[in-house]
Amino acid sequence: QFATRVVSCRAAELRPEDGGEPVRGFQVVLEDTILFPEGGGQPDDRGLIGDVPVLRVTRRGLEAVHFVRAALEPGAEVLLSLDWERRFDHMQQHSGQHLITAVADQMFGFKTTSWELGRQRSVVELDTPSMTAEQIEALERSVNEKIRERIPVVVRELAADDPEIETVRSRGLPDDHAGPVRVVDIEGVDSNMCCGTHVSNLSDLQVIKLLGTEKGKKNKTNLAFLVGNRVLKSLEQSHSTEKALTSLLKNGPGEHVEAVKRLQSSVKLLQKNNLNLLRDMAVLIARDFKSKPVPSQLFVLHRKEGDSEFMNIIANEIGTEETLLFLTVGDEKEAGLFLLAGPFEAVENLGPRVAELLEGKGAGKRGRFQGKAAKMSRRGEVQALLQEFVSHRSLEV
Repeated sequence: QFATRVVSCRAAELRPEDGGEPVRGFQVVLEDTILFPEGGGQPDDRGLIGDVPVLRVTRRGLEAVHFVRAALEPGAEVLLSLDWERRFDHMQQHSGQHLITAVADQMFGFKTTSWELGRQRSVVELDTPSMTAEQIEALERSVNEKIRERIPVVVRELAADDPEIETVRSRGLPDDHAGPVRVVDIEGVDSNMCCGTHVSNLSDLQVIKLLGTEKGKKNKTNLAFLVGNRVLKSLEQSHSTEKALTSLLKNGPGEHVEAVKRLQSSVKLLQKNNLNLLRDMAVLIARDFKSKPVPSQLFVLHRKEGDSEFMNIIANEIGTEETLLFLTVGDEKEAGLFLLAGPFEAVENLGPRVAELLEGKGAGKRGRFQGKAAKMSRRGEVQALLQEFVSHRSLEV
């Protein structure tokens, strides 16, 4: 916590990080703050001004701007509270990134070109087209050895014209930077220009887990990692998943992969057999209709199980020169697929109306109109429309 004073408060809007409508509120500037504004690859802090939640902290020149929902009186004394759990997580990830960056450079000459502290995992972008599994393993082993050595992490401030700045790892200062330059040192390992929040000793990182690499942009490699409490949370989640799979698959963790492979093979075989049965059923349904002494001018069929191929086989077998077909597949109370087939002009006129009644979308071609239906429960209305059309056509004939 930190006691400070409100300098200014003005109305503003905030766009949520996950999209959606802008939030109305106020931008508050304080005499000083303990909440970190987003920057340097690190997200901002959260906390309270009094009992008012701080939803975002950004930097505007030399000022930290706090976005809140309630107005605060300029000149008022306030107590600022920090969300420590979020801050410590960011400290662990950011100091972990410095360590990974320094050791990757020392061991392999891989420079870090950027990094991102994500909500679930963090990523460093390395200036190399690829990393081998052996290199990843060696890097993970080395950074964890340094954590066990309990190396101090020290923050220094240097004057902007201090010649030592030239020896410090840096990606350059912001254009609007003013005042001293902040340097974060991992003793004997790294010296880095940085504005972010860090632990005071590598032992506070607990452990680093490298998750593997993905291809980055312009011949670079993205290395994903977890630090500290995130490793524990990931392990807890993995253990819960393992227990659930053990219960479902009725075998030990070491046999899970083989059991799932067997299940996948069984499912593929069942799906293949099911498709063959559906095709045979479609042919039999069509032949049964054609065997009737006086074929109907309208054929309507709905099945919960089926697909577009099932409906098209029926339409092909029956032939659509004289008969109007309305076929649907899917759960009656949910979405599904539909096919309207028959005389070209009839389908061309009725297709869009059928799609509209089913609150779906479709397209027509050569006497067939098919698509997706959002309201299968309205099939009865479609059938009534088609029955009326067939009756009028019969009267005309």
